[in-house]
This record gives sequence, C-alpha cells and structure tokens, in this order.
Amino acid sequence: MSTKTDEAGLGYEQARDELIEVVRRLEAGGTSLEESLALWERGEELAKVCRRWLDGARARLDAALSEDEAEGGEDDSAGQTTE
Repeated sequence: MSTKTDEAGLGYEQARDELIEVVRRLEAGGTSLEESLALWERGEELAKVCRRWLDGARARLDAALSEDEAEGGEDDSAGQTTE
C-alpha cells in the first residue's frame, strides 16, 4: 500500500485504481481491525486526490466554456439584424 507522501505525485487514474483496490479489499473482509482502519484512511486520502483532480478538471472546463461563450457571444451579435 502507498503512503501519504506518495499521493502528491498520483495521477487521477492511479489514485482511482488504488481506491478501487482499497474498496475491494475492505468489501472482501478478512482483514484485522487495524488493517481495515489503515485501508479506510488510505481510501479517504485517495478519494481526496481524486476529488482534487476532478475539481481541477471542472475548473478548466468551466474556464474553456466561459471563453467560448465570450467569443461566441461577440460573433453571434455581429451577425444579427434588428427587425
């Protein structure tokens, strides 16, 4: 299992895949209480990493859409005629 210091360099897909494995291990059971708690804590850390990646992606999409709307709004108004 990875450590907290590793999470800074994790990409979204890496964090997601490790999170899936953590969940699988927890759902399978058969682990000690201490190991289950460690897995849970790691899962929480990985979920935060995934959330940061997704929040960043959302911000980039919102920025790109805002730029497109600003550029599109100028083009649309120039081609419209009043009746």
